[in-house]
Amino acid sequence: MEKIILLNSSGHIKFPADHLQFYHTHIMCSRGHMDFTFNDKRYTAKAGEFVFWFAHSNVSGVSFSKNFKADVLFVEGSFLDVNVPDQGWSIDVTLHSRANPVLHLQEKDKSKVLANFTSLHARYLEKDHLFYGEIMPMQMQLFLFDMWSVFAKEFERRKRTVESGSLYEQFMHLLQEYCMTEREVQFYADHMHITAKHLNFVCKQNTDVTASAWIQRYARERVILLLKNKNLTIAEIADKMEFSSPSFFTRYVKKLIGSTPSEFRNRLG
Repeated sequence: MEKIILLNSSGHIKFPADHLQFYHTHIMCSRGHMDFTFNDKRYTAKAGEFVFWFAHSNVSGVSFSKNFKADVLFVEGSFLDVNVPDQGWSIDVTLHSRANPVLHLQEKDKSKVLANFTSLHARYLEKDHLFYGEIMPMQMQLFLFDMWSVFAKEFERRKRTVESGSLYEQFMHLLQEYCMTEREVQFYADHMHITAKHLNFVCKQNTDVTASAWIQRYARERVILLLKNKNLTIAEIADKMEFSSPSFFTRYVKKLIGSTPSEFRNRLG
């Protein structure tokens, strides 16, 4: 299986087999539009917008306009994950990307994204390079830093406008900020000066998913990201997430992802 695939697509995207299982998907739309359902919510991406799906994302109902055109980059999930730089701040940007799959980019950022696609793919094809095994992880990390920079700009823009945004957008922003330590609907409802019942109604109305289910989704993503960082012990992660004890954290993780922290890390190898 190829670790990196670059396509110039017209009319539709020819997705690799099982792409949602194996690949992180990057789509830079240049003409027309595409529609898809992501986490039970319908999205449209138009010319000039960027779409990003993590591997194992809940995506369905993908369709394209007849004049659709895009540059598409697929990066094999484990290859990207093993080369992620150890940057704690990137977790917020990662969670933001998981909740917001469509970004509207400035012109200079569009050019940067396309240049990143080309340079990463070109380096991947240069397999006869004497130091290929050394430079490919570095190229992957450079790609990630540039993409994180683009994502972070969008994250900050939405953060500035959240005060005037909808209740649902405010809840999503609060989740990104507090999901590390706050796992009760009432906490978020209090911050928004509404009842927990009304917050659940708002979430169901916008996404057909309850507030508590959204909290679990965000907590699950954060737990997985932290467990993948082997520089942190399980006790340190439990402390970061403000659990009263590692044993309570272990029971919580078992319920959340179906395995204990130790079992999850053992599967990573």
